Amino acid sequence: MKKQEIIYKQKIADDFNNGRELLQNLQDNVTMFGSARTHSSDKYSILAQTLAYNLAKNDINIITGGGDGIMAAANRGAYKANNAESIGLNIQLPFEASNNPYTTKSLTFNYFFSRKYMLVKYSKACVVFPGGFGTLDELFEVLTLTQTGKSTNLKVYLVGCDYWKYLLKFIKKSLYKEGMINEEDLDIITLTDDIELIQKEIQELVTNKKK
Repeated sequence: MKKQEIIYKQKIADDFNNGRELLQNLQDNVTMFGSARTHSSDKYSILAQTLAYNLAKNDINIITGGGDGIMAAANRGAYKANNAESIGLNIQLPFEASNNPYTTKSLTFNYFFSRKYMLVKYSKACVVFPGGFGTLDELFEVLTLTQTGKSTNLKVYLVGCDYWKYLLKFIKKSLYKEGMINEEDLDIITLTDDIELIQKEIQELVTNKKK
């Protein structure tokens, strides 16, 4: 086996083993996705921070990609709540990504695929704010895992009705209409700007799973 292949396999193993060690004993986690480019004064950053703060105040841990923008806003909210973990699962990139200072637990991954899996492996719900290619990649990873039953009953919320409405239109008018997905697959996604609704449903989900 070539040295480079051995190093590659070891890095993959490190990603999964370190991620499991960091997260497996944590209960009641919610993952928040969104752009690293969003300014802290942006309305979606404010919504992410508010929602994360309110969830963390109710003992729900917040997981993000550990970067700037929406991710930093969500971690900031959880950090300020000081009642649950604020977790950042970062990855080194030549641009954008950085370790934001609002995490209580953090880990830097070698590869996107292992990071994406760990971002949702231990979560009960995902809240997706506006973002670019990376956020779309994460969103469709979650949808695929949920659709195929690899992540059971993982609820997905899209925050930003104006931002996401054309994507939802495409999914309904093309994917569903052409038979590429089933009607029940549409139920995985909830499009809303009502963070109080999201908070209420997530808290109910956490409470019901404890019974």
